[in-house]
Amino acid sequence: MLDSPQDAGNSKAPVYWREHVAEFEKPSWPKAMADLALSLGAYVVCMVAMYLLVDDHPWIVAVLTLPTAGFLLRTFIVFHDCGHGSFTPSARANLWIGRVTALMVWQPYANWRHNHAVHHGTAGDLDRRGQGDVETITVAEYEARSFKGRLAYRLFRSPAVLFTIGPLWSLMIGPRFWTKEMRPRQVHSVWLTNVAFALFIGATIAVVGPLDFLIVQLPAAMVAGMGGVFLFYVQHQFEDAYWETGEKWDYADAALKGSSFLKLNPVMRFFSGNIGLHHVHHLSAKIPNYNLQRAHDESPIFADVPVLTFGDGVRSLRLKLIDPDAGRLVTFREAGFGWSTSSRRLALERG
Repeated sequence: MLDSPQDAGNSKAPVYWREHVAEFEKPSWPKAMADLALSLGAYVVCMVAMYLLVDDHPWIVAVLTLPTAGFLLRTFIVFHDCGHGSFTPSARANLWIGRVTALMVWQPYANWRHNHAVHHGTAGDLDRRGQGDVETITVAEYEARSFKGRLAYRLFRSPAVLFTIGPLWSLMIGPRFWTKEMRPRQVHSVWLTNVAFALFIGATIAVVGPLDFLIVQLPAAMVAGMGGVFLFYVQHQFEDAYWETGEKWDYADAALKGSSFLKLNPVMRFFSGNIGLHHVHHLSAKIPNYNLQRAHDESPIFADVPVLTFGDGVRSLRLKLIDPDAGRLVTFREAGFGWSTSSRRLALERG
């Protein structure tokens, strides 16, 4: 099982950066427990309150949806840190907290941990795309696709699909499946998680009914999923994000040049568990979320990293293709594939 980004490939990262992050890699029991209470604990309290109020006070349930989604997103960050073994000083505690929070965020723990470690070990590598990341192809790869292939890619990368089908697929549907390429531990993780979900959902519906279950669970999960999709997307999808072929790819450069520092307001920073400091996290996944800000502020190695505002993140949704020659992400129009241009090309292809 992969537990660190270095396990996912032959990292060529120099060791110079380790001295800058070592002191921040030490997890703390008090901070971890406070984080757990303000994430999983708060989420459970909100969910129980919503179930108790849903029949008589549906408007209060509607108001509670937003903070509940925020605490669910924070719970995902706790789960994410446990997957890296960074949340508490105890490996056993990380494992069991990770398994419990995985059920809250609809993920098979062992399978997700493996895939995410691969993502850390291959982010920004043109030769090793496709696992644990948002599909991003080059201009030449897009041009080589058929009309149907281009249309499918356009639809997949459209905000309308990313923020509606995206959360449903990435959180609730996609993790329920397994493939023959998976290791036995990954497959077993998916099976056991599916059984646990079936039991949990069945028991909850038996108590509250199917309608109340959907009214309470689905909106909060969707809002949290939309926030998660946005954060995950913009962390590696900005104009001058680092992309290199396997021979030139470097782990430290990929972290410092290919992961954004997404500046968020204090409320969004709280609910996102500081994951906007993604450059710090990708350089060392052993830094727990509650130490990311201090690592960024006190380590000179992070003084010159890509900075994005929330508005920059929204504008980055226009970027669709990698242009290796220009060393940047470009829009369809910049690559010469605007809708009008594509229509003319299709007409020519069909004679």
